[in-house]
Amino acid sequence: MERPAFRVTGFAMLGVLLVLVAAAIAAAPRLPPGGAAALVIVLGLVALLLASGFTVVNPNEARVMQFFGRYVGTITEAGFHWTVPLTAKRRLSRRVRNFETDRLKVSDADGNPVEIAAVVVWRVVDTFKASFGVDDHISYVAVQSEAALRHLATSYPYETHDDGRSSLREGNVVSEELTIELGERIALAGVEVLESRITHLAYAPEIAQAMLARQPASAIVGARYKIVEGAVGMVQSALERLSELDVVELDEERKAQMVANLLVVLCGDRNVQPVVNTGTLYG
Repeated sequence: MERPAFRVTGFAMLGVLLVLVAAAIAAAPRLPPGGAAALVIVLGLVALLLASGFTVVNPNEARVMQFFGRYVGTITEAGFHWTVPLTAKRRLSRRVRNFETDRLKVSDADGNPVEIAAVVVWRVVDTFKASFGVDDHISYVAVQSEAALRHLATSYPYETHDDGRSSLREGNVVSEELTIELGERIALAGVEVLESRITHLAYAPEIAQAMLARQPASAIVGARYKIVEGAVGMVQSALERLSELDVVELDEERKAQMVANLLVVLCGDRNVQPVVNTGTLYG
C-alpha cells in the first residue's frame, strides 16, 4: 500500500549544504596542502551524497521512492523536497486522464454484429499499486477497458422493444455498469474510474441496411400490438356497459357481429365508411 516517504524541505537542506561549503572554503587556507586536498575530496563526496536527495514534485504528481530496490514511500505534496539520499525517484502522474477505445466489432446478446467504442476517465489513487502491482498501468487500463467493453456488448442487445429489458442504446444504464465493472478490473493497478461513456454504437456495415429496415417493422408490430390490446379492452367495456344499462338485448351471434365491427373500426388504419342496414341481421 502507498505510504508517505521521509522528506524535509529542500531549501533547508540546501542551506546546510551551502554552510558546509562556506566552512570548508574558510578552513582550507589554514590546512597543509595535503589536508586541503583531502578536505576538498571529502566535501565533494558529501555534496554529491546530499544532492542526490533533492527532488521537485509538481502539482498532481508524485515521486515513488526506492532505496536499492526497496520501496520506502511516496512524496505527493508539491514543492522542493529533500529525502533519503541515493534513492531512485520515479515520477508518476496523478492527473485525471481519459482513454478512448478503438471501435470494437462484437456480437450483442442477440448475436447481431455491432461496432462499439467508449471513453474512460481515470486517475491514479495508489502509487504503490500503479508502480509495482502491474507492469505498465497505462497499458493495463487500455487493455482492461476494451475487455470490459466487449463483455458489456455481449450482455445486452443493440435495441429491444421488450419491457424490463435494457439495451446498449440506454446510455445511463450501460455506462454505469461499465464504470462498475471496469473499476473492479483495474483496482489492482491502483486506478480509480471516474466515468465511462459509450461514444460510438452502430450495427456492423454488413447488416446495417437490413437492421435499419427491421427497425420500423418492429416498431409497427409493437404499435399494432398496443392498438389491438386497447381495442379489445374497449370492446369488452362497451359490451359490459350495454348490458348494465339494458340498452339492447344481444344474443351471442349479435355480440360476435358487434365485436367484429368494433375491432374493424378501432384497429383499422383508414377511415371506415358506415353501412346502414335497413333490414335485419338474418336477411
